[in-house]
Amino acid sequence: MKIICIGRNYADHAKEMSSPIPEEPMFFMKPDTSILRPGTPFFYPDFSSDIHYECEIVLKINRVGKKISTRFAHKYYDEIGLGIDFTARDLQKKCKEKGHPWEIAKSFESSAPISRDFISKSELDLNNLSFSLKQNETTVQQGNTADMIFNFDTLVSYVSQFMTLKKGDLIYTGTPAGVGPIAIGDILYGYIGDREMFKIRIK
Repeated sequence: MKIICIGRNYADHAKEMSSPIPEEPMFFMKPDTSILRPGTPFFYPDFSSDIHYECEIVLKINRVGKKISTRFAHKYYDEIGLGIDFTARDLQKKCKEKGHPWEIAKSFESSAPISRDFISKSELDLNNLSFSLKQNETTVQQGNTADMIFNFDTLVSYVSQFMTLKKGDLIYTGTPAGVGPIAIGDILYGYIGDREMFKIRIK
């Protein structure tokens, strides 16, 4: 299973990170050991003091495909979930300063929490899908797929030009503005619309 994460897919997030808006999708990878299964707490790692949440809609690939045309891309996923791309912002900053890859800041153990459920896309309006993240009692992120720079089908097609997609692969489709730090004792709640998709305790 591959975990493919899309960067800067919401203009407001690119702006808050002082990054240019991409002209084509950009992505990076996480290993399968980054998955944090539903109901499992996230243990704050000792190698960072600045872990940030990034809440994202997640696509689950349902068949093998490569070099997929955009017009056929919708056939390669049929369920939508919600996840978090945890980022060690302090390590990421050091990597940026040295011109190094970011994997150390993105691909660590349990850095990709995933929702307990996936929803059939037939139940959703994929072009107008609201999602949010609550940190304790405060809503910290609110996004809508209408604001994505690159839509789901474009992402599936683009990634498949470089690597074969396989059943069970996950595509984290980018985060809206509002990213921020977590602390031990926090509880994170993720929602698609009004439906709670995950609850994560930070320990």
